[in-house]
Amino acid sequence: MQAEIITIGDEILIGQIVDTNSAWMAKELNGIGINVGKITSISDQEADIVSSLKQAMERVSLVLITGGLGPTNDDITKKTLSDLFEMNLVQDDFLFAKVEQRLWQRGIPMNRFNREQALVPDGARIITNNHGTAPCMWFEKDGKVVISMPGVPFEMKGIMQDEILQSLKQHFSTPVILHKTVMTQGIGESVMAEMLEDWEGNLPACVKLAYLPSPGVLRLRMSLLGDNLAELEKIIEEQLSALKKIISANIFGYDDEPMELTVAKLLSDKGKTLGTAESCTGGKIAHLITSHAGSSSYFKGGVVAYSNEVKENILCVNGEDLEKYGAVSQQVVEQMAIGARKVLNTDYAIATSGVAGPDGGTEEKPVGTVWIAVAGPNDLISHRFDLYKNRERNIQVASLNALNMLRNLLQK
Repeated sequence: MQAEIITIGDEILIGQIVDTNSAWMAKELNGIGINVGKITSISDQEADIVSSLKQAMERVSLVLITGGLGPTNDDITKKTLSDLFEMNLVQDDFLFAKVEQRLWQRGIPMNRFNREQALVPDGARIITNNHGTAPCMWFEKDGKVVISMPGVPFEMKGIMQDEILQSLKQHFSTPVILHKTVMTQGIGESVMAEMLEDWEGNLPACVKLAYLPSPGVLRLRMSLLGDNLAELEKIIEEQLSALKKIISANIFGYDDEPMELTVAKLLSDKGKTLGTAESCTGGKIAHLITSHAGSSSYFKGGVVAYSNEVKENILCVNGEDLEKYGAVSQQVVEQMAIGARKVLNTDYAIATSGVAGPDGGTEEKPVGTVWIAVAGPNDLISHRFDLYKNRERNIQVASLNALNMLRNLLQK
């Protein structure tokens, strides 16, 4: 089954805010067997709302709209939809009392704009918004369903989860859609496609494979469509087993689990601790690790050793080696990892040093040259990576490569 999403708001079109609603809604709808075939962003203009909605209703049976339901004059969605579906706006006493109570709790007096929020189309199904005052409206016409929700992400998500998703499952007969995402690192998209050519060519007809590259990570998503969940799950397991035989060393997780969480589980399971010594990544690795709750149980801390002085005085890097080999070198990055492990008193330590760019490169060490080392109780490994000309991309990819090196060491 196909659906469309329409987001209303000039703030989206001028780049003032990013439309995160549509991505979230599409994922949730897909989970109940509804595919989103088109997402449209339009301005707060009656003509745009009417034409976009009419065109969408000609293509699909379900249209979800967000935005334009606030209490101010620029929010015209409710009035426009009422006119389009030939309905009158009437006061909803329950909604009026709800608006009144919310305002009273905040010490805000009721005014004309607040009262108008309690006006709803008399032929629409009004879905309670437990997360705000703007109404959610469910319209039906000629077998088509149009649902209008607030644009505030917190409110929209709450309404979807509280009632709309369940109501849609009951209203429409939808197939089973199953996705399985395999997270890989260390192989580019074209090389991966070549390695998987035979496997991909023998996939069952119900399986669609997508390559989803991003800096430092390549996701392989298998999407299955059918009527029997158990059968689809069996197919997934069979295909995963075959895939692991080809690229097991490059698989670090599943279903969008980030690299740092994979590493976190390994550290926690083994009861080991980690520290970092970062130069070119500037604390990015520490940030990735500590962005997840519970990281204090395995992460002790980090040193952002951007200058040679810090490398020498805190991490005990040999000054002569810095002079002879340069900060971006195997000799220095290995000493950084050893020094970090000692000064932070950890089981493992990651160190990075490189030329992130956009300048600072030489013929011998151009922009994108990165050395990474990982020190452990019985191991010291290091590797040179030749990355990109883009600073942000280099920092992201180097951080993920470093975590992947630690992952491989922990799995020995």
